[in-house]
Amino acid sequence: MGIAVLIKLFVSYLKIGFFGFGGGYAMLSLIHSEVVVRNAWLTNGEFSDIVAISQMTPGPIAINSATYIGYEVAGIWGSVVATTAVCLPALTIMMLLTRFFLRLRDNLYVQGVVQGMRPVVVGMIASAALLLIFPASDDGRSFIDLWSWAIFGLTLLGSWRKVNPILLIVVSGIAGVLIYGL
Repeated sequence: MGIAVLIKLFVSYLKIGFFGFGGGYAMLSLIHSEVVVRNAWLTNGEFSDIVAISQMTPGPIAINSATYIGYEVAGIWGSVVATTAVCLPALTIMMLLTRFFLRLRDNLYVQGVVQGMRPVVVGMIASAALLLIFPASDDGRSFIDLWSWAIFGLTLLGSWRKVNPILLIVVSGIAGVLIYGL
């Protein structure tokens, strides 16, 4: 692990933190672009696995994925660097906005910027949804099969019927082990 890798991790996740508006799901396409496409730190399959794990663990998906991907790329220090970098922009912006919020909340330009960002956020969330629904393995084929759709459908049905989410996760995990093995 070299300092160059840590700097690359820092810059990538700083970029994700600065330009990832709209929350974790909206950030997924940007994270995918940086981690899989641009830097090739993970494959599409590994990225989808990380997204699934990041959704099940407590905390924001962007921070969870930064911690895991940083660890995969450069160990403990990579984890620290990536997590710090993805949090730094939001922390800085929130500190500045909190200071000036009362003066800016009625500003027409600020309201215009927020209104203009809404469609972008919707588009980024839609892009992330498509990325997760139709992922491609490294050879270009989708690795989601009929069993995956069956587990998804049954979990969605259980969710609608107000089945305990923890039970749904455990049962889905057991089904995955039974169907696909370890």
